[in-house]
Amino acid sequence: MPLNHPHEPPLTPSRWPSILLGAILIVYAGLVVGYAVRTPAWQAPDEPAHFQVIAQVAAAGCCPVIAPGDWDQAYLSQLTSARFDPALLNRLAAVQYEDHQPPLYYLGGTVVYAASGGSLLAVRLWSALLGGIAVILAYSTARVMFADRPVVALGAAALVAFIPQHLAILGSVNNDAAADVVIGAGLLATMLYLRGAKVPAWALGVIAGVGVLTKANSLLLGLVMPLAILLRWLATRDASSARSWGVLIRNGLAFGLPALLIGAIWWVRNIIVYGWPDIFGLGAHDAVVTGQLRTADVIAEVGWSEYLRRAAETTFNSFWGQFGWMALPLPGWAYTLIGIGLAIIAVGIGAAFVRRGRSAAAHRPLMWAILWAVIALALAQYAYYNTSFYQLQGRYLFPLLIPFGILAGWGLDALGGLFFKAARSPARALAVIPLCGLIPLNLYVLWRVIPLLAP
Repeated sequence: MPLNHPHEPPLTPSRWPSILLGAILIVYAGLVVGYAVRTPAWQAPDEPAHFQVIAQVAAAGCCPVIAPGDWDQAYLSQLTSARFDPALLNRLAAVQYEDHQPPLYYLGGTVVYAASGGSLLAVRLWSALLGGIAVILAYSTARVMFADRPVVALGAAALVAFIPQHLAILGSVNNDAAADVVIGAGLLATMLYLRGAKVPAWALGVIAGVGVLTKANSLLLGLVMPLAILLRWLATRDASSARSWGVLIRNGLAFGLPALLIGAIWWVRNIIVYGWPDIFGLGAHDAVVTGQLRTADVIAEVGWSEYLRRAAETTFNSFWGQFGWMALPLPGWAYTLIGIGLAIIAVGIGAAFVRRGRSAAAHRPLMWAILWAVIALALAQYAYYNTSFYQLQGRYLFPLLIPFGILAGWGLDALGGLFFKAARSPARALAVIPLCGLIPLNLYVLWRVIPLLAP
């Protein structure tokens, strides 16, 4: 049973939003290539270890095994403090502490690595390409949710495309790029499923299973997709029919079987290699990375109040931009301007909530439930990781970027509606200007900040 509101327009193409999306992608391409070219070698978080996974797969096949010696705290500290001085790189190939990661990103990267003769820049551009796909998925997800409000989709795409820290990661060797694509594809498929499109439950299961092969943070799909199946069933079931329970069970099995079978490829391998119950290889990783700073040690040293203050400040700053190995934050004025932009978006979200009650097209409770679930799970993942290791890096919150972008686009569209009543008016796209303000900030970072990372 379709879940479209009777007054909601169908999913039809519109020329000017597609043109503007193309413009966003062109600017994204220019910026992300700029980060890939101008960022000094290895001056992106964990880049040497991610690159070494690809090098090992190219040399010996999939998949490497994390083992004692893959993490050398003293050597890493020497490298980062000297900003990867070429004179210290004689042992760089031994930096292999990402060997526990799922294989999908690295298998694709290996093709690029082999074709380019092991070029770091070429593999960085592989990440950049995946990031461009994620921008398109953000736009497409928002269009499914707000077919009548293209500015929402443009806002979502612009936010995903222009956050400086996100661009810096997508311009480096890092499996976050592949996770962006899988999570984006999962959200798009889920929204189509909730809208009543012909997306079978097994397709959701396949995407969730692929997430297991991509990165641990993609596991949130294994929770939000069953929630979507339940919500759609609750919205469409006939309470008087016993068959409705059969539909729920059938869809649950259709989702669960492919998700488990695909995920089992990685889980069984890890059990064989690392032993039960280390199905993700995280136990082996934690045993190897001895000497890494722990949250409990920081709290014992500075107390809860100071820890929470640092957590809030560092997470915010590094979500938007803190480059290298957390060495170079943005200038203070940049965070101030970002704060002003967020305040404008917050006002717009408030206005959108007020309008939501009067706008049938904006009333999509099932889809909103999924967006909020993704945000909550991404925050929970971040908090859980920091219960052990002291890793206050805002990039770990990037799984919530698409929901955050949709919220931002929704708010800005509401502000645009104060001046341009027609939701499909090209002039209403001017509401995305606050997000486009990130473009000159990125140019400043590329020309004034990133070069400071050089040894």
